[in-house]
Amino acid sequence: MSPEQPGLSPTAFPDRQDIFAGNSLMSQRMRAFDWGSTPLGEPEGWPQSLKTIVRTMLTSRFAMWMGWGPDLVFFYNDAYRPTLGVKEHQALGRPSAEVWAEIWPDIAPRIEQVLSTGEATWDEGLLLVLERSGHSEETYHTFSYSPVADDEGRIAGLFCVVTEETERVIGERRSRVLRDLASRLTRTRQASEVWGAVRACLEEQAHDIPFALAYEQAGEPSADPALRLLMQIGGEAGWSEQVDPELLRQVSEGQGAPADRERLQQVTLPGASPCGPWARPPSQLLYLPVAPAGLGRRPGVLVVGVNPFRQLVLAT
Repeated sequence: MSPEQPGLSPTAFPDRQDIFAGNSLMSQRMRAFDWGSTPLGEPEGWPQSLKTIVRTMLTSRFAMWMGWGPDLVFFYNDAYRPTLGVKEHQALGRPSAEVWAEIWPDIAPRIEQVLSTGEATWDEGLLLVLERSGHSEETYHTFSYSPVADDEGRIAGLFCVVTEETERVIGERRSRVLRDLASRLTRTRQASEVWGAVRACLEEQAHDIPFALAYEQAGEPSADPALRLLMQIGGEAGWSEQVDPELLRQVSEGQGAPADRERLQQVTLPGASPCGPWARPPSQLLYLPVAPAGLGRRPGVLVVGVNPFRQLVLAT
């Protein structure tokens, strides 16, 4: 029976009940896990220090993971499961370098410091691009790596207590962009000044919108509904050729609230150059209607390249 299935008895593995304390999901999984297939062997033969730290981790409500032995065999508790995402069902008992292969170049030096010196590390709001959602994802974490010792007092692994800060960091960043744009717009009088304020804001804060294209109707809507490219912010020459003319028309001429006229396009932009602060170009273009405000203003469309590490899904 799978340890995730309802009805699993917490006493199904009585010899392991004290080692993997409690009745949390990860306690049940660890009791049912084939530890004999790992370098650690059966739990009954583990050093007391390992048993103690595992019990501490499983009974804590803070997100924690631990690596033990030369391979840093991976343990984690229930609170850490969201951090793993789609990796979660394959992580237990594997070498830590395999679990977090995509960020190993970032965290390996920190781990080596702990194992070689016995000194803990500390990082606050560290950017880590994780592969936990089926795509590369921008995430931020505050955490400490601490050494853990075996029964003879030798460093045998590391212990990590972590708080994920992704929503806070990105939320604060986006709020700063909106405040900056609002402040700049209060000083504009002409349409050209509005677009200038948008350009200045996006060039300085390019994480969420690493490049953008602004279109405006060339003439009066009744006479010439065609759109002309006003400006490009970031990106490479030729990226405007990836814009879908039909989506431009739909967003520009569509009816209803602006949110109902937004469109999302999956694209493969030519080249593999960095874009803004990111090492790869966007794979999504978001089409946003720009409604005229006042006489003499022409409607337009703002096409923005979406942060390649924060995939967007429009509400339906």
